[in-house]
Amino acid sequence: MQLSMEEARRLLEAALGANGYSGNETAIIADHLMDCELRGLGYAGLARCVAIIEHDRRCGLRRRPISVLRETPVSAHLDGGDDLGYLVAMRATDMAIAKARGSGIAIVGASRTHFTGMYSFYLEKVTQAGFVGMIAGSGPSAVAPYGGTQPRFSTNPIAFGFPSEGVPVIWDISTSSLTHAEALLAKRLGLPLPPDRGFDAEGRATTDAARVLDGGAMAVWGGHRGSGLAMSVQLLSMMVGQKNAHGPYDEPGDFGYLIIVVDPGLFGDREGFRKSVAAFVAEMHDTRPVDPVAPVRVPFERSAQVRAQTLARGFIDVPQPVVDTLRAFAGEA
Repeated sequence: MQLSMEEARRLLEAALGANGYSGNETAIIADHLMDCELRGLGYAGLARCVAIIEHDRRCGLRRRPISVLRETPVSAHLDGGDDLGYLVAMRATDMAIAKARGSGIAIVGASRTHFTGMYSFYLEKVTQAGFVGMIAGSGPSAVAPYGGTQPRFSTNPIAFGFPSEGVPVIWDISTSSLTHAEALLAKRLGLPLPPDRGFDAEGRATTDAARVLDGGAMAVWGGHRGSGLAMSVQLLSMMVGQKNAHGPYDEPGDFGYLIIVVDPGLFGDREGFRKSVAAFVAEMHDTRPVDPVAPVRVPFERSAQVRAQTLARGFIDVPQPVVDTLRAFAGEA
């Protein structure tokens, strides 16, 4: 069904508020989820809010204050306090940006959290500050390594962001063949997954999202290369305190989040770097395309374009079951 931006945000904040999040917390979470909706990533928007609330109610909302375990002028290690990753990752990102302003470089890690959202959301803030950023993170087991059918690591996203004179260059990928949010929404709506994306509990290929999520595994992205990248991200998350042994993904509780922020001014002219990035983007656009009607794009351009189009349209399309569930949650306030 169609919801205006105002209706969608009110629904998010009401549902989150009914689930124990404060006014400031609901605003931070809703900013993130609404940005996903604006960019056409509905599985990571209102539908993700349903998953967040269901998780909190299933596991019990056992949140402690986010605390700093170790800190130097260029680094920090956070204990997320079992709080929602949208809040923990935002805290870590803000700290990294502030430290990079003072020292030119920063690395911040966090553990004991869950559901950290789209890394491009945080990297857009990093690039708006004029900095380069890299984020890697992991969670409970959901993905089989290349050549296997059992879950051994998480969807393990990794992302890079670079400031430019126009739209920043942000590359944000999951190292699994699909995201957990996509699989969960397909299960909720009773839709099949694309072929070759998952296995059931017996190791058989399946397009049934329920079989993939309930004891099965998602396939890794990129064959052996993607599997190696996923494993590297897992090890980075272990470095910042995430456990090596993980439970099933339907009980997430210990994600790792690592962000590195660098001021290009450490290596020369910061503004000159932005111009160089813009010039490189222009070269990419000038590349002769395979298909004349499909010009070469750079990462994040589509997201920025869709966001502008959605804002101009004034509404988003949300599956009716998602809206009904959020309204039920909000009505319990």
